[in-house]
Amino acid sequence: MAAPAHADITHRLSSSVQLNVNSAATQATRIGSSYSVSGSGVATTDGTTANTISTGAITSGVMAPGNISATQVTSGNAFSYSATYTQADAVPTSAVSVGDVGNFGSMTSNAAGTAGSLAGTITSAGAMTLTAGGAGTQATGQFVTELTVD
Repeated sequence: MAAPAHADITHRLSSSVQLNVNSAATQATRIGSSYSVSGSGVATTDGTTANTISTGAITSGVMAPGNISATQVTSGNAFSYSATYTQADAVPTSAVSVGDVGNFGSMTSNAAGTAGSLAGTITSAGAMTLTAGGAGTQATGQFVTELTVD
C-alpha cells in the first residue's frame, strides 16, 4: 500500500490599475546680468571721469551698463580692450499662465492632461482592458498569478 502524498498548495492572484493625468507645470530659469571689461594700454572714461568704468543702472532686475569709451594710451604701442555684456531677464510683475511664453531665457511650459476616456479594468480571470485618455495621461495595468507547491 502506498503512503499518502502531502502537499501544501498556495495560489495567489493580484491585479492593479494605475491611471495618471498630468497636472499643468511651468519651469523657468531666470538669466542674470553679466558685464565684463578688460584691457591694457588703453584709458577708459564713462564720459564724465577719465579712467572710470561706470556701473550703470539696474531697473526691474536688469542692468544697463554705462557707456564706456577706450582710448589708446600711447599711439603706436600695443593695446587690447574687451567688453562683454549679457542682458538679464526682467523680473516679472505677475505669474505666467500655462502655455504662455514668459520673459525668461530658459522656459518649459506644459498644459494639464485631459482624462477624456481614460479607464482601466482587470477581471478576476486576468482579462485587462485599458482605455487611452487624452494628451498627458498614462494607464498601466498589471495582473500577477502565483502558484506555490510545497
